[in-house]
Amino acid sequence: MNAKKKLDLVIWGATGFTGQLVCEYIAHSYDIKDLNWTIAGRNEEKLLKLKNRLNINNPILIGNSNDKPSLEKICGKTKVICSTVGPYAIHGTELIHACVKMKTNYCDISGETQWIRKIIDTYHENAKSLKIKIVNSCGFDSIPSDMGVYFCQSNCYKENGEYANAINMRVAGTKGGFSGGTYNSLTNVIHEASVNKSVRKTLNNPYGLNPINEQSGPDKKDLRSVIYDKEAKSWIAPFVMAGINTKIVRRSNALFNYKYGKSFLYSEAELVGDSFLGKIIGYLSLIPILMVIQKKGSIIKRIVDLFVPKAGQGPSKKQRENGFFNLNFYFNNNRKKYLAKVTGDMDPGYGSTSKMLAECAVCLALDDTLNKNYGVITPSVAFEENIIQRLENNAGLKFSIKKI
Repeated sequence: MNAKKKLDLVIWGATGFTGQLVCEYIAHSYDIKDLNWTIAGRNEEKLLKLKNRLNINNPILIGNSNDKPSLEKICGKTKVICSTVGPYAIHGTELIHACVKMKTNYCDISGETQWIRKIIDTYHENAKSLKIKIVNSCGFDSIPSDMGVYFCQSNCYKENGEYANAINMRVAGTKGGFSGGTYNSLTNVIHEASVNKSVRKTLNNPYGLNPINEQSGPDKKDLRSVIYDKEAKSWIAPFVMAGINTKIVRRSNALFNYKYGKSFLYSEAELVGDSFLGKIIGYLSLIPILMVIQKKGSIIKRIVDLFVPKAGQGPSKKQRENGFFNLNFYFNNNRKKYLAKVTGDMDPGYGSTSKMLAECAVCLALDDTLNKNYGVITPSVAFEENIIQRLENNAGLKFSIKKI
């Protein structure tokens, strides 16, 4: 299938803020002898400037997200497309269509639940029959969550001969600016939900990304208030990315033929402290979330728009390098309690996300030992152990586990 394709990888949307970070990482991490890649987008002048700055050997590729022939031409040249162009619900569907038509593997950083549902419904079976991988959510949402659960379950099974029936992820700390692209995508999701009943249904269903006839289970809706978590010994508050992450994890379990069990429970929240002050901090943390999810045109939304970075804007290199994330995963089995950690050495929204996405793209392009799971699938189902090794060796992530 891929033998006739000259390129291993094309970065689509290369001149955007995240796209440039992905390209810089690949240019500095991989020799052209090992990875035959190039950049693509709609602005020839910007692409040429980036090509010259990074000394990319291959010609640039020009296309438009609404121009099917140009997208099919690009997809026909490469084994893998890595897309950084969001909101994906607006700019991403035709590219997926072209990838499936041209039998090209694909990865992105979409956290747009309603769009991923649409892509699953439209392309999963076809992609599966063609033996290609369409992998969404390869950034901070949802690599640390999905691969963190996979890591926990792999270790649990290795030690106990069975999987944990419940895992709770708690955000222990993050530092980094809010992504303008993420904000635009979230704004679009909220708008779609306000006018489309089926979108609201998908967003409100904890199993909204599961196969159509398997969209029920024991998990409830994501946390929406501040409560005390006895397991973590801390007050916890809602985590803004839980809405997509938890659904990705549950889809993974379904695509793994429920090897974690059909009664498997998973939740996400943010640790805010064990004292009364922590409880107050938890309630205060709800304010920015409530402000961000306001409908288009509202006074609060217009005020928020003034302070959130625009799409294509982001933090400085120093700010990215000073960022981090630290996630805790709590679970137990056979009366043993475990704490696993997934950490990243840069800000989650840009620095770490760009490295995670890049390694997923390279994994799709180069790893001959990848499994035979195909279709519109999740990171853990697509990559399993392969991506954990890459993330630890190359991308500044660390996975660890201990008994507590």
